[in-house]
Amino acid sequence: MVLAGGRAATARPAAGGEGPWAVELFTSQGCSSCPPADAYLGSLARRPDIVALSFHVDYWDYIGWKDPFATRATTDRQRAYARVLKQRYVYTPEMVVDGIGHDTGRERTAIERLLVEAQRRSPRRATPELSRTAGGALAVQLAPFELANGPADVTLAIYDRRQSTPVASGENQGRTIDNFNVVRRLERLGRWNGAAASWTIDDVRLQPGIGAAVIVQRADHGPVIGCNKLEPMVSG
Repeated sequence: MVLAGGRAATARPAAGGEGPWAVELFTSQGCSSCPPADAYLGSLARRPDIVALSFHVDYWDYIGWKDPFATRATTDRQRAYARVLKQRYVYTPEMVVDGIGHDTGRERTAIERLLVEAQRRSPRRATPELSRTAGGALAVQLAPFELANGPADVTLAIYDRRQSTPVASGENQGRTIDNFNVVRRLERLGRWNGAAASWTIDDVRLQPGIGAAVIVQRADHGPVIGCNKLEPMVSG
């Protein structure tokens, strides 16, 4: 659900079987193969049943262009997925769907198949409720949920809805790269045991162009069991 103007709004869990489901793109502005996947993530980001996030990795910075959005934390997240998903190496572009599988994101059919599989595996979702408090802070709530396979991690991502960057060197020299839902802040809110839980993040002030997402997944980068997003929009 969107956040309109200065009014408080809430992103509530959808009805059973309606998601959302998570798509995480690992990308780099220094990678000539990435722009098609970046564009596809932009279309996924418009879907209410998808939490689409773009994580910029830093291991291509050495080949001629330093990605301004790349961080070690986002690279570490991709490497953690690679270990869990038993990949031989990390690569870009890579879309990880709901923590259960991965593909390049350059062919939409493969990602849609993974989304169908995610829906099959996780029909009941531990979807967090996201809202803005009267003071403007971000509030996150989780209802009680039976965790049959151990605890879950609750992770917050704050992202820029869109960034356009003229690339002056490297493989994409001369191009203007459009990136969507670019994660600028990533932190684990806590480890969750399935009991009712809530967090208030006082230093998050959502505004047009900025979004917040929360991902709930089996501990240590396992399958996603719930996620949600809250995005401001200009009223009027």
